[in-house]
Amino acid sequence: MNLELLNDVFSSVKTTELYGRYITNSDIEKCLEKLPKSKISTLGYSVEKRPIYSLKFGHGPIKILLWSQMHGNESTSTKALFDCFNLFETENNFTKGILVQCTLVVIPILNPDGAEKYTRLNANLVDLNRDAQNLSQPESKILRQAYDDFMPNYCFNLHGQRTIFSAGKKNNVATLSFLSPSQDEERSLTDNRKVAMAIIAEINTVLQNEIPNGIGRYDDGFSLSCVGDTFQNLGVPTLLYEAGHYTNDYEREEVRRLMFIAILSGLFTIAKEVVIGGYERYFDIPENAKCFYDIIIRDTKLKAGDTDLIDVAIQYEEVLVDKKLHFVPKIAKLEKLLNHFGHKEVDAKGRVLKTTENSELILGNEIVFAMLNNEEILLKP
Repeated sequence: MNLELLNDVFSSVKTTELYGRYITNSDIEKCLEKLPKSKISTLGYSVEKRPIYSLKFGHGPIKILLWSQMHGNESTSTKALFDCFNLFETENNFTKGILVQCTLVVIPILNPDGAEKYTRLNANLVDLNRDAQNLSQPESKILRQAYDDFMPNYCFNLHGQRTIFSAGKKNNVATLSFLSPSQDEERSLTDNRKVAMAIIAEINTVLQNEIPNGIGRYDDGFSLSCVGDTFQNLGVPTLLYEAGHYTNDYEREEVRRLMFIAILSGLFTIAKEVVIGGYERYFDIPENAKCFYDIIIRDTKLKAGDTDLIDVAIQYEEVLVDKKLHFVPKIAKLEKLLNHFGHKEVDAKGRVLKTTENSELILGNEIVFAMLNNEEILLKP
C-alpha cells in the first residue's frame, strides 16, 4: 500500500466542514450536499426522528459494511470516513482498485441523537452496542436491517476510545486499537475470526510506519449483545477500530488522519488480497491497558510539613455546553502512581500543590489551575 501517496493526498481530500470532537447530523448534512445524491440513502430514523444516512460506493463483488458513531461521542471515524468519501470521488488509482473489487455501504452516524447530545447512549439511554440481540431501539433495528439486506462479506465497526489506554503496560499511548471480536464464550479461533485478525495484522504493519508502538489490541471478552460479536458469530469477519489519543491532539485531528489511513488500509488489504503471513501476527499487537491519565503531577505535597510525596492524576471530563465541547480537568487520583503515565507530566520537586483558591484537593473536584509555590499551572488542554 502506498502510504506516501495517502499522506500526500490527505490534505486535499480532508473535509474542512468537519473539525473537532462534536460532530452531528447537521454537520455531515452539509458534506452530503457535496456528494452525488445517487449514493446517499436514508435508512430510517432515530428515536428523536433524526435521519440515519447511508452511502454506497463501488460496484465490486466483495461487500463491506461500515458504520460509525454507534456511540454518539465517538466521532473521529466519522470525520475520517468523509475524508475517504472525498478520495473515492477523485480519479485515483489507489481507490479505483478498491471500488472495482468492493461495494461499500457506510453509515456515518448510527446514533444521531447521541451525537447531538454528545453522549454514548441513544435518546432512550440505551447503549446500542449492547442491543444486538434485543434490537429494542430503532437505530439497532436499522443497522441489523442494513446487514440483512446487504449480506456483507466483511464488517468494519468504527469506534473511539478514551485517553486512558496504553498499548501494553508501558509508556506507549494506544493511538489506535483493533479487535477481531470473539464469537463464543471460548473465544474460539474460527476461520472468519482468523481472517479479521490477518487483516488487522496488515493494518498494523502499515501503521507502525506512522505510530511505532502506538497500536493496541482491544479486549476480546465475549458478549453476544455486542454488535461486533453478533456479526462475527454469524460468520462474517468483523473488525473493530478504536480511535484513541495522540500527543496534544484532544480534537483528534491527527488521529483522524491515522484513522483515514487505517480504514483505507483495511479496504486495500481486502480488495487486493495482500495479506502477508498468517493471523498469528495479530497477537504480536500488545493488549490495551489502562495506564494513562491526561496529567500527572509527580512528587508533590498536599500541605507544608508533609513528609511523604504523592502524585496527583488529572483526567478530563468532556462536557457539552451550548453545543461546544469543554475539557474539564478533575482530580482522579491522589497517590503514588508508579505504573501509570501522564500525557503531560509535571515534576513538583517536593513542592506543595494547592488550588488557586487555596482549597483542599479532593477526588472528583474540578481543578483548572494549580499552584506549586508561586508557579501557576494551567491544567486545561
